[in-house]
Amino acid sequence: MTDRNALIEGTIKVFSEKGIKFTMDDVAACMGISKKTIYKIFPNKKALMMAAIDYGFDAIKAEERAIYDNPDLTTSEKIRKILGAMPESYRNLDFREIVAARAKFPDMYARIEERLETGWELTISLLEQGMREGSIRKIDIPVFKTIFEAALEHFLTRDVLGLNNITYDAALSELCDVLMQGIEVRD
Repeated sequence: MTDRNALIEGTIKVFSEKGIKFTMDDVAACMGISKKTIYKIFPNKKALMMAAIDYGFDAIKAEERAIYDNPDLTTSEKIRKILGAMPESYRNLDFREIVAARAKFPDMYARIEERLETGWELTISLLEQGMREGSIRKIDIPVFKTIFEAALEHFLTRDVLGLNNITYDAALSELCDVLMQGIEVRD
């Protein structure tokens, strides 16, 4: 029996190679299974894509928790790493394909937006901790959160990255650097 997570990982691989135009046949060929096996787990491509979105964001949240719980990192280091958290299997995705999917799969894009806007508890806790300990200057957390979310949404809805030959991973790293340089207290 094919494992649900293995099927999602295979789908991510196929998506990174073929973009949103991948087919269930492509996933089946990648996984060495029949399409029928896929349909026993996911009723359609949309359900598979929604599961892949949740899988990715769940992996981000698990990575964030590990960063948050790491006693060897400073508060600033934790914030920077949490903001830049991304599962390894998603690092090479062409995120322009997600923009292309927006019109065909609006529910999928809405799920991405929803997941980007929620789950900020650890980051907010660290920002507050950093302000208390003096490593982060006093900031308005909702403004910081809005700036970060707006930048990510801009990366996903405009072709600024593609036109400038910048990967999403590199853009995310640069965004984290710029934001952290703006809020860290320097001696």
